[in-house]
Amino acid sequence: MNRYPVWKYILIVVTVLLGLLYTAPNYFGESPALQVTAGKSTTKVTSDLATTVAESLKRDGLAATAVSVEGVGDAASVRARFTSTDAQFKAKLALERDLNRDPTDPDYIVTVNLAKNVPHWMESLGAKPMNLGLDLRGGVHFLLQVDAKATLETKIKGIQASARSILRDKNVRHAGIERNGDQLVIHFRDDATRAQARDALGQNQDLAFADAADGNDLRLLVSLKPQALQRTVEEGVKQNISTLSKRINELGVSEPVIQQQGADRIVVQLPGVQDVARAKDIIGRTATLELRMVDPSITPGTEATAQIPLNDELFTTGPAAPIVVSKDVILTGDYISSATPSFDENQQPAVSIDLNGDGGRKMRQATRENVGKRMAVLLKEKGKYQVLTAPVIQSELGSTFRITGMGTPEKAAELALLLRSGALSAPMEFIEERVVGPQLGAENIAKGLHSTLWGFVAIAIFMIIYYQLFGFFSVLALACNLLFLLALLSMMQATLTLPGIAAIALALGMAIDANVLINERIREELRNGNSPQAAISAGFQHAWATILDSNVTTLIVGLALLVFGSGPVRGFAVVHCLGILTSMFSAVFVSRGVVNLWYGRKKKLGKIAIGTVWTAGIPAAGAAKK
Repeated sequence: MNRYPVWKYILIVVTVLLGLLYTAPNYFGESPALQVTAGKSTTKVTSDLATTVAESLKRDGLAATAVSVEGVGDAASVRARFTSTDAQFKAKLALERDLNRDPTDPDYIVTVNLAKNVPHWMESLGAKPMNLGLDLRGGVHFLLQVDAKATLETKIKGIQASARSILRDKNVRHAGIERNGDQLVIHFRDDATRAQARDALGQNQDLAFADAADGNDLRLLVSLKPQALQRTVEEGVKQNISTLSKRINELGVSEPVIQQQGADRIVVQLPGVQDVARAKDIIGRTATLELRMVDPSITPGTEATAQIPLNDELFTTGPAAPIVVSKDVILTGDYISSATPSFDENQQPAVSIDLNGDGGRKMRQATRENVGKRMAVLLKEKGKYQVLTAPVIQSELGSTFRITGMGTPEKAAELALLLRSGALSAPMEFIEERVVGPQLGAENIAKGLHSTLWGFVAIAIFMIIYYQLFGFFSVLALACNLLFLLALLSMMQATLTLPGIAAIALALGMAIDANVLINERIREELRNGNSPQAAISAGFQHAWATILDSNVTTLIVGLALLVFGSGPVRGFAVVHCLGILTSMFSAVFVSRGVVNLWYGRKKKLGKIAIGTVWTAGIPAAGAAKK
């Protein structure tokens, strides 16, 4: 009656072992560490950098316990671990001195942080500790809002430039294009030409048109549809989130939180970062392209010693430097609509650039007048210029052209990525910022841990006193529930916050409630005269329906919080929903498995230790049943 098949016990043992494995990384703690990341978009982090870091530390007598490369591609970094914070800060000064030629323009950023002491064999199995949120670890919190008005203005400017180009290409004559607030006003002398312009511009489904007139001045009013503006803001928010993720890697933050809040807001949380000014500088960073003509009067090779004309500039950084170029900018990266890595006619790496309508016009005009001359491609980042290449203009260029001389496909891909997402696609402003100190985070962890621990102890004492051996079985199932919950959170790499700790404590109370229902149902069966074995079987069977109903209704509320909530509310909801699922498994499956293992082999079971069975009108008796 109360016997489990072997496979069920194997399942319980396997789940407990997996729970122990994936919960264990949370107990190894952290060591002082330094994280070395690229300070420029053109700087790469490779295994050679790890070797350089190790040699530099050894030379200064600051040998690290471990130096390794973590992450791949743009997210790659070198991490060095130390035994003390004193060695950590001394090593930071040494690495900043040895790795950077110019302290004011660093090639690499050295950041102080903490590294988790998880064994490599655990990490290889995917066992990693939970991430700690801002309220537990300390750090910086920003709330940014996309400027919808500036986004609309930028969009209208683009439409204005595009409209000029389209009407010129279609040979539609107009009497002028001007902006009037959020509208474009195009003037015409006759209605037929205005109709042609409407047809030419009507291919853009995002535009709305209206006719107006003032005497003989016929006007076509062009505006952006509301849904198009909303879509532009939404796309800007998503693109900004992608861009911010790449930039924040420079801060050495291993567990940042970057997520959308509402329609036009972005929450950025950087655990472990205390320098607000530097964080804001990185988040607001831009990178763009400039095209300028090379001064032909300067003989190549003599740039460093030549007398620079008044309207020229000398650049000494980059693959094509040194070079003297004009201060007049032909084109900037603002006109780039797309950038993709490609290959030229000689199968050499290149970057294909697509310009918008106004950009194509500027490029045609500049290259038509300068065939046979050199044009420099400059990358501007954090106010610093690098000369990427300076090719000779072979023929007139239009809206599409290539940047050659990239050297490797990796460099071409890097430049294309930088040009696509190096600058924020929509302007943002900081509307909230705050700093949480690490000491406050440590205090929150201690309080949360103590509240959960003492709550568990109080529940355990009550259950064992009131239900005796069955109370001990319930406490064992509750411990398994806590183990499963922590293991799931670690496997999912969830970010644990104070609301999450509150949800864990709540999950313990809800989980033990299921065991109380089971134990009371078994007592009721005993009061009805059933044998202990029959009471155990009926108790678990009849209590399951009640447990399922109560947990499903609570799970519905948790899912609603998860779907419609944001920030801390979602963090609470995730732990809450997982706690419900693990409690149902542990309270019924694990608890019954332990009971069956203890009592199931006894065919002639005379009594069970489940506390006092109270019967109305009859003096209190034990749980014995002869």
